[in-house]
Amino acid sequence: MSSPLVDVVELRRLLGSAAVPTVLDVRYRMGGPSGVGEYARGHVPGASYVDLDTALAAPPGRRGRHPLPDPVDFVGAMQRAGVPASGPVVVYDDWAGRAAARCWWLLRHYGHRDVRVLDGGWSAWLAAGGEVETGLAPPPQGDFAGEPGALPVVAPGEVLELSGEGLLLDARDAERYRGEVEPVDPVAGHIPGAGNVPTGVNLRADGTFRSVGELREVYAEAVAAAERDAPVAAYCGSGVTACHDLLALATIGVEGALYPGSWSEWVTDPARPVAH
Repeated sequence: MSSPLVDVVELRRLLGSAAVPTVLDVRYRMGGPSGVGEYARGHVPGASYVDLDTALAAPPGRRGRHPLPDPVDFVGAMQRAGVPASGPVVVYDDWAGRAAARCWWLLRHYGHRDVRVLDGGWSAWLAAGGEVETGLAPPPQGDFAGEPGALPVVAPGEVLELSGEGLLLDARDAERYRGEVEPVDPVAGHIPGAGNVPTGVNLRADGTFRSVGELREVYAEAVAAAERDAPVAAYCGSGVTACHDLLALATIGVEGALYPGSWSEWVTDPARPVAH
């Protein structure tokens, strides 16, 4: 199994090889300003900046706070970022992979076969003494031309059935899952039948992903579900950080589906049940 993660040592080697990857910088903070300023002050050499709110999501609405982007918009954004139809792509952020995982998932969903996330992200790159490039320099236009559908998604009307037949995971912090706090969405709680694996559980103290063995323990229920051919899916607040759980699952060979609208879409319909 090829890992969807790449460490700093391997990325530095690749950047000096004949098969130089396309590197995408997806620095982002929920509710904060775009990360393009941080990108301009320093980034992995040759990296292109990708804005999560405009390139990796459609405008907020009844489909949630970060609906999946329109295919024309996403493909165009990836082309402007220099993404090729084939060839390696490495994505990183400064949020322990949570934003980078959304870009990884979308590119895979659109059929790109060689996409990995930099384990530990920007902080790991700096800690290892990685070279830093500054400024804004648009890359050559890429020829990426994928179509959505290569990875599974779950529609709102399928969520409860899936949680009964298989395993539905909520990637939000435990307090939000339990409905004790809800800082973003108008209703607190979780989708009935969902379990909870907060994205922080995927990580070591330094922000890198846990080992395959450790992740198999974290996701023991998902592994068991996959072994009996039961569906596994993940959601979060808006469909972004759920991709982090899907990335962790991918490292242990389990394919999970994404509920893109997630909690922010679920609670737009008061007829949908809520658990606490």
